[in-house]
Parts: sequence; structure tokens; C-alpha cells
Amino acid sequence: MSKSLIAGTTKSIENSYKKTTLKNGLRIITVPSKSTKTATVLVLVGAGSKYETKDINGLSHFLEHMFFKGTKKHPSTLKLIEPLDRIGGHYNAFTSQEYTGYWAKVDASHLDLALDWVSDIYLNSLLKEEEINKERGTILQEMNMYLDTPTSYISDLWGEILYGDQPSGWKVIGREDIIKKVKRSNFIRYIKEHYSSKNTVIAVAGNISQSDVISRIKKYFKPINDEKIKDKLPTKEKQNRPDSLVYYKKTDQTHLYLGFRGYNIFSQDKYTLGLLATILGGNMSSRMWISVRERQGLAYYVGTGTDIGTDCGSFFTRAGVDNQKVERAIETITKEYQKIKEKKITKSELQKAKDYTKGTALIGMEASDEQASFYAFQELLIGQILTLEEKFDKINKATIDDIYRVANDIFQPEKLNLALIGPFKEKNRFDKLLKI
Repeated sequence: MSKSLIAGTTKSIENSYKKTTLKNGLRIITVPSKSTKTATVLVLVGAGSKYETKDINGLSHFLEHMFFKGTKKHPSTLKLIEPLDRIGGHYNAFTSQEYTGYWAKVDASHLDLALDWVSDIYLNSLLKEEEINKERGTILQEMNMYLDTPTSYISDLWGEILYGDQPSGWKVIGREDIIKKVKRSNFIRYIKEHYSSKNTVIAVAGNISQSDVISRIKKYFKPINDEKIKDKLPTKEKQNRPDSLVYYKKTDQTHLYLGFRGYNIFSQDKYTLGLLATILGGNMSSRMWISVRERQGLAYYVGTGTDIGTDCGSFFTRAGVDNQKVERAIETITKEYQKIKEKKITKSELQKAKDYTKGTALIGMEASDEQASFYAFQELLIGQILTLEEKFDKINKATIDDIYRVANDIFQPEKLNLALIGPFKEKNRFDKLLKI
């Protein structure tokens, strides 16, 4: 455990944020903004399902739930969450493959309460055996909810077809048989191995005083574990031809992901890839939206996006389509990929994608929670922070030739995959459509 939280280094960039690294490795990012009356505290930990072994798959997410079940100071869920409810605060947590986050957003005058609350659940959760047993049922119901919600479950199948039986291909929520049998000792060991100052970033954004916040975090997080953490296994990728995963379910609409293996978060081409996704399916005037929905009425929702991690990434178009017109929808999406691969986009189309990307980012950054996330995620996953202006500079530098080059690199048959949920059992029916 850490005995001292004396700051080691402090780095300030453009007076927009300050990064402070304590001697125990804990990183603090403060983002002051006088244009808001709120403040957000986000604690981000480099621990998610990619850090699990098969026998504890789902534990990262289960642990996130348990942090709301009481602490030494607030020994029940009601006593824990009521203080924030009394002031109209927003609070929650989330788990993904590579991180888990705990946050609270409050009227800036209640910042101390938010800091106290987030540090309390991070450091002092009781993890009572009886509460673990009760929460198993909640997790299993959440699992059933996802299974009954194809728009959510399809993303799990997308990960499965890309990565198979390895942490990158496992579900974040885990497996039913494992959730039913994990024990308190598993939680304690997982926290010791993965919850440390070495892989934790605390971001506080909003109407704050930087020096005051740093001082308070040193106080509240003084007992944090500072042991060396256990790293995740690298993702292995292997594919030499198009592939599909068809999940049979009686549905009134077919839900699908159709796309390719892409770039990881350290690739400089990720900015170009993001623009390519925007051009193809990032908004209601994008190519996919117009060709799939507006011209043919094949889908209610359709959109293109990227999923970028530290050691893998993907590019996909997702859609919910008429069961009777699935083949037509797949062919239409594939044709749009082929078109942008064969013919260069126009100058105006590229500028529109850049302006859209920058505009949505600026709008989002008006909120203190978005500001905290923007800086914390970069620090945790990349270890380097770019300001919004620096990111815009990279986006602005992308050219028509860059879009063409990236499209031809990504849109290859040996990288093409389809994940589908619908009333179908014949995989071959869809495999023959996977041509580009």
C-alpha cells in the first residue's frame, strides 16, 4: 500500500488541463472550466474482460456491480447512493474489454462529496459474500436482457467472429456458468492484481480549482494499492478468407455487423479510418444511410463505425433489416465498400466529414463529463494526451489519397466478416455473399 502521495511530476499543457503524476504512479488530470457549473470525477482503471482468464470471465463487470453494494462507511446500497441522490447528482460505472470506470457528476459546490464517494467505492467496498450471491441473479438477468436485445447482443457476436476463444472474443458480461460459481476470493485476488495506482487515472473536470482538487485526491486516495499489476495477454488475429457467424433467433428484423479487421489505437491511420466511417455511415446524409435506408427502405437503422483497442481494431456497418431482404442489404453494403475502394471521394465529401467530426467533438466537450473522459481515456490507453486542437490538426491533414489508401488496405476479402442475428440457420447462404 502507498505510504505517501507526494506529487512526483506535474505537466501543464496550454492551460487547458494539468496532468499530475504521484510518486506511486497514480495519474491525476484536472480540467478547469469556468463556463460550467458542474464538476465530474472519473476514476478509470486499466482492468476489463481482456485482463481475465477463462475461469473468471465476467468478473470485471461483476466487480463493478459489487462496488455499489456498500462500503465500510456506507454499509448498504441505500446508504451509499442516497447522499448523491439528495443533491441531484449523476453517478454510474461501466466496464469494457480494457477498462472499468466509476464516476459522479455534481453541482460543483458538491465536488468534495463526489470525490469522497468515488474514492470510497474504489477503496473500501465490502464485497460481502451474501451480496455477491444476491448480485449473481442481477447479472444473470442483465445477461438475459442482452440476449433478448439483438441490437446489443450483435456486438458480442462481432467480437466472437473476429477473435474467437480468447479474451478479445469473450463477452464482457461473462458466461452464466462462471457467474454462478465465482467466489469472494476471486474478487479479492482480482482487485489485488489489477486495481493499483499504476494503472489508475483520476480525471476531474468542470468548475474546479486545480490545486485544491489535487490536494483532495491525495487525501482521499492515500490508501490506494501501489503494487505492480498483472498485464493482459496480447490479441492474436488469424484470417485468410471471408467468414460469417449466424445466430438463430426468431426475430421480426435481422440485425447484422458487416465489416473488416482494422487498426489499433496506436495507428496514425485511425484518424483517416474515422473519417472513412463518417463518409460511409456516420450520419443521416452518409452513403450507407442514403443507399440502404432512403433509396431502398431496407433498414430503419444503419450506421458505420470503428472499434479501436490497444492491440486490435475493426471497421463495420451495423444495420437492422427486413428479414426478407437480408441478402439485398448485405449486397448493398458491400457495394458501398467496393465503390469507395475503387473511386476516390470528392474534396467536398472529405471536408464535410472533417467538419462533422470536429463539430460533434466540440459540442460534446461542452459537458464536464465528456471533458473528463476525453483526457482520461487517452492517458490510460495510449499514455499520451492530445488536445482537441491537436487532434483536429491530424484530422485536417487527412487527404483524399489517404482515404483511398486506407480503404484499399482495409477492404480486403481476407479481412471481411459478417455477424448476424435472425431467423436463419444456413451459414452458407450468407457466406456466398461475402465478396469484395
